[in-house]
Amino acid sequence: MADLNEAFGAVPAGSYRHHERWGDTIHRSAPEWIQRELTSLRVQPGNRVLEIGTGSGYSGALLTQLCGPHGRVTSVDISSELIDRAQAIHTERGITGIDLHVADGLGGYPAAAPFDRVVGWCAPPRLPRAWVDQVVDGGRIVACLPIARLPSTTLITTVTVDAGHPRVEAVIGGGYAQSTPTAVDDPETVSGRWVDFCDHRPDPSWIATGRRTDDPDRSGACTSLDQLLRPEHTETYREMETGWRSWVTFTAALADPGLSLVSLRNRIRGIGHSSATSAAVILTDATVIADSPGSTSLTILRTWLTRWEQAGRPTPDTFNTRLMPYDGPGLPGWDLQVLRPATGRHE
Repeated sequence: MADLNEAFGAVPAGSYRHHERWGDTIHRSAPEWIQRELTSLRVQPGNRVLEIGTGSGYSGALLTQLCGPHGRVTSVDISSELIDRAQAIHTERGITGIDLHVADGLGGYPAAAPFDRVVGWCAPPRLPRAWVDQVVDGGRIVACLPIARLPSTTLITTVTVDAGHPRVEAVIGGGYAQSTPTAVDDPETVSGRWVDFCDHRPDPSWIATGRRTDDPDRSGACTSLDQLLRPEHTETYREMETGWRSWVTFTAALADPGLSLVSLRNRIRGIGHSSATSAAVILTDATVIADSPGSTSLTILRTWLTRWEQAGRPTPDTFNTRLMPYDGPGLPGWDLQVLRPATGRHE
């Protein structure tokens, strides 16, 4: 594998993230996350790499270092503005081992395929079939994959491809912004996928539920969000910050249709249970809120929390996972399913 430390030493992050001429960009990933994902990708000199999500251009510059003079990087992004910005900085720095294209990355980039490696800096609805089809046998994909039909419930997944069949090699906790069909200024304000109801006043609040039985006006989701914006019961749970990724993964493994995620006033998120008549979530700051002290959803949430604690707050990498083929409406590919923890490793 190419030397990651050498690559990071050769590419100054500031040249891409805070450029004197081209300014700052919010479309960037933390350097420590990039290093983590590129470690899992195991790029070899001479590899052909597809990057989904050009962002600031920093990760693409690192990939060209890892591929060396005999490799090639193809980087695609839905935003022509980001492509132009990254290309200008690459040219300024004399980088020639990368090709940038404005394209929807969910389709990969067949004109430059096949690839030895694919890395995605966004969260698609599922692992796209196009990515797998464009990878050579023995190739690797590192991608942020949903584990429930809820925003921000994802795992960073390392996939190996054998004879056209993807296999999960490892998962870790983490997430990136959702992929979008068009360029957006701020992908974090309101999720573009799986949000059932949004209240924009005074700041955006939204709810996503796993329920499939709501009416066309989403009145059930609207009621649940209103209950959580004006809760009649509040209590404090034990510390949640270090266990949040574990909690997200654990609740996704429950596969309960009442599992719900909220974002309140664009400031804090919570995961819990909701129904047509009740709602209760635990927020990232360990506050539990519910529609009432006797809430049915609150009882269910407390049961989930007890089961989670009894399991020892298992880390995301200890859960069994599998890729389930999907050929229904929308994007063909594989859904990442989370099952029970595989070992006793805890937070």
